[in-house]
Amino acid sequence: MEIAPGSTTRSTNLQVEKNWTVRELSSWLRVSPDTVRRLFKIEEGVIVLGNRESTPGKRRYRTLLIPHSVATRVLRRMSVRQGRPL
Repeated sequence: MEIAPGSTTRSTNLQVEKNWTVRELSSWLRVSPDTVRRLFKIEEGVIVLGNRESTPGKRRYRTLLIPHSVATRVLRRMSVRQGRPL
């Protein structure tokens, strides 16, 4: 990667990975959003947006963004083919 003198931007070859929302995955998998939240809430690599702590007496709002690679990993781990995991 080269940066021209005085330049404030960099040129990189980054691939952007699709991040699924809970609603998108639940629709695609035909399961409830609660099921998707339960499957992915503690999965490594999931992006959690929102407050870490909730205010006493108030509901905590969080948004889960699930990278395509994480969704694929979890679905492969959960899939069964002819009695054996994939």
